[in-house]
Amino acid sequence: MIVGSAAGDDAGVYRLDAERALVQTADFFTPVVDDGYTYGRIAAANALSDVYAMGGRPLSALNVLGYPPDKVPDSVIAAILRGGADIAHGAGCAVIGGHTVRNPEPIYGMAVTGLVHPDKLLTKDAAQPGDLLLLTKPLGTGIITTALKRGAAPAQAVERAVAAMTQLNRAGPDLAAAGVAAATDVTGFGLTGHLADLCAASDCSAELWFDRVPVLDPALPELIADGSVPGGTADNLAAADAAVDWGTCPEPTRIILADAQTSGGLLLCVPEARHDAVRAVLAAHDAPHTVVGRVGCAQTMPVAVTTGP
Repeated sequence: MIVGSAAGDDAGVYRLDAERALVQTADFFTPVVDDGYTYGRIAAANALSDVYAMGGRPLSALNVLGYPPDKVPDSVIAAILRGGADIAHGAGCAVIGGHTVRNPEPIYGMAVTGLVHPDKLLTKDAAQPGDLLLLTKPLGTGIITTALKRGAAPAQAVERAVAAMTQLNRAGPDLAAAGVAAATDVTGFGLTGHLADLCAASDCSAELWFDRVPVLDPALPELIADGSVPGGTADNLAAADAAVDWGTCPEPTRIILADAQTSGGLLLCVPEARHDAVRAVLAAHDAPHTVVGRVGCAQTMPVAVTTGP
């Protein structure tokens, strides 16, 4: 074992030999959209993301499914599984089985196994002062899906959120060769939470430029004002006070930066001299990317939220 649960990384890693290591992870959650097929696609993309975040290439997956048979028809379950299989197939990942249990509400996800060269592993503990912070997906999925549950989400915002959540972070396996050593994906702990974890693991700090962070829809502040803030996002915001100096960042933007993401993007630490090479890799995978900050030396507060230079 070369990366275990104690490391707090995105997945576990087990070395097979000098050139091969297994990357293993599992993730599942309750529905975030109404359509079963779309839910399956999102859940599968989210599970695969942890392998990509470690620089791995997904090989195989097992379905993890729970649902109440008396409330959810077989046709919906079939659609969920079909959505997961389609995303896995698009990633070149074989779905080889799984396990189903009765549960009071639907849950679905995957246990995924991938492969990585041990020397091309991406971890949270390898950031260096001076690295640029690149984010590959805009924020706001938690706010938008909560608004959807309340019947208050604009159709265009939902479309953008679904497109983002079903986009694979498939650039992961090619990033180490381009110069990336440290990375994580942005999921349930929000951008600020995952960045603070990365800083703690790498014994560094970071500036996060709140005016540079991309968002899914301009309506997010209105949705926040209307009460569409997930419980996980509120928890993230409360926890951030111990690790984040918010500076002059306005309250709605703080909520967006702490928003609990589903199938979010990669947060990459990129040496400035390798910025063009990394951008080329991301562009080759049709991955949007924005420079949202910079890594610095260790400070009392791991994350300082400021405006960009």
